Amino acid sequence: MNKEVRSMKLKWIKRMSVGAAIAVLTAFFVVGCGSTEKQNNGSLSTDSSQDISEVSTKQEVLEKSEVPKKSADELKREKVEQYLADMTTEEKVAQLFVITPEAITDVQTVTAAGNATRKALEKYPVGGMVYMKANLVSEDQTKKLLENTKTMYKEIADLPIFLTVDEEGGTVARIAGNDGFSIENVGSMNLIGKSGDTDKAYEVGVTIGTYLSDLGFNVDFAPVADVLTNSENQIVAKRSFGSDSELVTNMVLAEMKGFEETGILSCVKHFPGHGCTIGDTHEGYAYTDKTREELQQEELVPFQEACANGVPFVMVAHISAPNVIGDNTPSSLSPVMITDILRNEWNYDGIVITDALNMGAIVQNYSSADAAVKALQAGADMLLMPENFQEAYQGVLDALENGTLTQEQIDCSVRRILNVKLSMQ
Repeated sequence: MNKEVRSMKLKWIKRMSVGAAIAVLTAFFVVGCGSTEKQNNGSLSTDSSQDISEVSTKQEVLEKSEVPKKSADELKREKVEQYLADMTTEEKVAQLFVITPEAITDVQTVTAAGNATRKALEKYPVGGMVYMKANLVSEDQTKKLLENTKTMYKEIADLPIFLTVDEEGGTVARIAGNDGFSIENVGSMNLIGKSGDTDKAYEVGVTIGTYLSDLGFNVDFAPVADVLTNSENQIVAKRSFGSDSELVTNMVLAEMKGFEETGILSCVKHFPGHGCTIGDTHEGYAYTDKTREELQQEELVPFQEACANGVPFVMVAHISAPNVIGDNTPSSLSPVMITDILRNEWNYDGIVITDALNMGAIVQNYSSADAAVKALQAGADMLLMPENFQEAYQGVLDALENGTLTQEQIDCSVRRILNVKLSMQ
């Protein structure tokens, strides 16, 4: 009973306290809202207004201080989603392609970016351009070509464009050794590998990255991450750092670091590893009979480590691996290789790009439209150099229309592309 009495008293006191507070506030506002004459005769109204103003200001400051600041990653994600929401389906599909300038301009050999390029990019704001030796005549011409392309693309799409090139050093170099450039070739990667010195691989990345960046490029389809386990393989040969997976891994990571420090986005190739294959994908099927377990011991190691270290691009080759995939489907069109291994097992969330889709292994077996759709179904984000760009582009739009591809699939790929592009700004 005593407890009940005390409880009732406490409740009564609280109610009285609240009631008293209300009475005081009421009196306060009556005085504050009185006649002009009363306000002029005393300072209570002025003082009260000042108090209210100070309380309001303090409350606003408190509310602002309580709002958590967004991280840079959160802000970028929001920006990516805003860009994505503002894009048409056609613009999204265009972002999936990296093509030669000739593919959309109908100019035989493009060495300048003018009205033809602008009109083409307005119609097809592709994700990137890849340049061959014929496009690159001299240092001044290349700088102007790339700068004009970058500027007009920014005006059209309000985004950076991937300006890409194959510049490995050695036998694959569009610029070094080109008569129009006073740039020395860094040499073949097998010689770098034989030195056993990762500093030399890093210097290769810095050297190539520096002159590419100076010219205006932002993506290099290098380094080669293939482990040369088949000594008779002539496709990789001197392009590989060597036959030891640990050595190749260390060299690849060092070269990636050199590229990163010079502002060049690197792309490891040719996943799942061209060093063990028989045949040439430029001409037709190339294949490996290794199992997944065997590939994991050697060929896959450099790629997995590159993915773990945040390589921006992985290029998937047209290699057939029937003992992994189950049939002769090229790796570039295989969900097992791209979705199962790269995405689900390795948790890679960078950009997966196909090897050139105008190579024999593809064009002899698939139309441009079919190859593009199958690559995207497999999990690829970007399509490099289809034999017929317009056919491939329309094929993807048709696949979206008939449900073969979903909008969600396209959006996932475009998000990855935008994530990298917005990091470049």
